[in-house]
Amino acid sequence: MKEVQRVAIVDPNDNSREELRQVLLGLDSIWLEAECSRYEFFFDVIQQSIPDVVIVSLDSDQTKAMALIATLHAESPDMPILVISARGDGNAILQALRSGAREFLTAPVVMEELMKAMRRISPTRVSDGSVTQLNGRPTSSVVVSVIGSAGGVGCTTLAVNIGACLAKEPGATAALVDLDMALGDADVLLDMATDYTLADVALNIDRLDMQFMRRSLVKHASGLHLLPHPMQIEDSGVIQPEHLNRLIGLLRASFSYLILDLSKSFSLCDVTALRLSDIILLVGQVELSSLRNLVRMNAALNNDIELAEKTHIVLNRVGSDSEITLQKAEEILGKPIFWQVPNDHKPVTEARNQGAPLVSFAPRSKVHQSILALAMALIGKDVKPVKEKKSAWASLFGR
Repeated sequence: MKEVQRVAIVDPNDNSREELRQVLLGLDSIWLEAECSRYEFFFDVIQQSIPDVVIVSLDSDQTKAMALIATLHAESPDMPILVISARGDGNAILQALRSGAREFLTAPVVMEELMKAMRRISPTRVSDGSVTQLNGRPTSSVVVSVIGSAGGVGCTTLAVNIGACLAKEPGATAALVDLDMALGDADVLLDMATDYTLADVALNIDRLDMQFMRRSLVKHASGLHLLPHPMQIEDSGVIQPEHLNRLIGLLRASFSYLILDLSKSFSLCDVTALRLSDIILLVGQVELSSLRNLVRMNAALNNDIELAEKTHIVLNRVGSDSEITLQKAEEILGKPIFWQVPNDHKPVTEARNQGAPLVSFAPRSKVHQSILALAMALIGKDVKPVKEKKSAWASLFGR
């Protein structure tokens, strides 16, 4: 997976700024974080957006541009600055480099030259122990795909609640993309109405930038951001694998954790999402038809070594009435069970009806504690179990 660099540009000239914008949007490795038409406002833009790289055009007002470069370098010496000019003024170029710029390009910018310059000034990353960070933001993240063996096994419930748990991590951000194009219901579980969907993003993929992405995502009170499935079933065909490549790459650059709730159809979009994921959770239940589908799906994933290595089986609603033991289930699957989520029907159903994740609705429930531990296991952390509160009656009789 390519790392995506967030870029902010300043150029008071509308024509040259639009030319540069189109070049940047044509690169999968670039996220246009912000653009500005005034030199004097750009420093405030940088403080709010915190990009990886800034690009400053010299030509509209060289004096102001040079002052800006010097200020940026003084305030953020590790921020790579790339300058652009159509004039080829050697003295100006030298002054810009002495003021703190790292690279110079001649306008109009050629894509190949821009890519070379971006590679040369690729900033140094510092690890925070889990997600690579730069300026307090992730440059790469953990992408988790959740795919169910059949409808109704609790795939979306797990995806939503894993995402809500990860969104609570200190300093982290989390997003959920509902890729069950026709029948997804992540928005229902979170009781969220949205103006934009995955179809809107796909239709505007060529101009997808930070501003458009912010309008497309909606943030839940838990901190989890959501991009829902298309509202109209007929719009499902709008989304193509190449759209997901760019979308997931950009979301990976902006969020610490990205959860993908897949359909059950193994479509081209599903397979694309699986390939772009770091972890695949294959969800089923301890009942014959679900186990049969798990065997088939696991076999399909095992045919690709890249997918096989990151696939883990999760059994949901363990403890419900079933004649099949967990030992027998593992024998059928031919693979160890990575996680077991207990059957705890009441809080799950009530949380769903209330449109709230378990982390806020029933944080002490058995099912939430299990999902929380699963979420932490996915990012290499441990969690101490919290016992459910006993009722006054149970406490009185020592139960």
